[in-house]
Amino acid sequence: MSQPTTPAVNRSFSAVSAKTFRSLPNWVQSSVFATSGMLILLAFWWLGGWLIASNPDTAAFAGFAPAPALAAFYDLIASGSVWQTIWSSLYRILVGLFWAIVIGVPVGVMIGYYTMARQIANMPFQFLRMISPLAWMPVAVLVFATWDNAIIFLITIAAVWPIIFGTAHGVQRIDPLWFKVATNLGADGYQMLSKVIMPAIAQDVFAGIRLAVGVAWVVLVPAEYLGVTSGLGYAINDARDTLDYDKLAAIVIVIGIIGYLLDSIGARLIKMYSWKME
Repeated sequence: MSQPTTPAVNRSFSAVSAKTFRSLPNWVQSSVFATSGMLILLAFWWLGGWLIASNPDTAAFAGFAPAPALAAFYDLIASGSVWQTIWSSLYRILVGLFWAIVIGVPVGVMIGYYTMARQIANMPFQFLRMISPLAWMPVAVLVFATWDNAIIFLITIAAVWPIIFGTAHGVQRIDPLWFKVATNLGADGYQMLSKVIMPAIAQDVFAGIRLAVGVAWVVLVPAEYLGVTSGLGYAINDARDTLDYDKLAAIVIVIGIIGYLLDSIGARLIKMYSWKME
């Protein structure tokens, strides 16, 4: 008759299994964790869809469940109808981020480098930063001649603050001795900026841009509820109006995938420009 497994044996087996897992390459471990996380998310999604479908009061929203949503997602990709929708939103995001970087990095360098500029700008910048970007929507509609430009303005307003404050924080972290050494070596203003400041703050700038992408991507969908007839936000609004809930859920999946990819690019840039003093 076989003996039951003792707790000590179980603990020993668990320890060996954990040690074996830790010996695997990092990319294998990361893949296992990522897959586990997505399976847990899918399980909660399936449970939510089942609860909705099993309730007569909410059965009309059964299209949000994984099976119909993923089927609609496949149809969007296979038909190619989603690509123009994605491009319209990416165009607005990229142009908005471009202007946020053009404005945010120089302003961030200035308020990070000059104490007086930082003291003057701190209160008004904090005040403006706390205003929801969508609160500027009526102003954007009045000022700009096209809906696209109004949306780009809202994205720029949303994205500029993380870039400004991330850049300023990076400048403040630079060792003052670096500036003294550069000055003693005859560096002028341009050389100080290009050879000392920008290489030193690259990681902070990209960290700010990464945060800005996340904020801008969240603002994009409600901003595209404006008068445009393209984009992911418009597609969600249209699917809601036509009660096409499986397509709506599929568009949500598209938004999540693109947002994850954009964030991964930002994380990659931060890693590329991270460095440690020996």
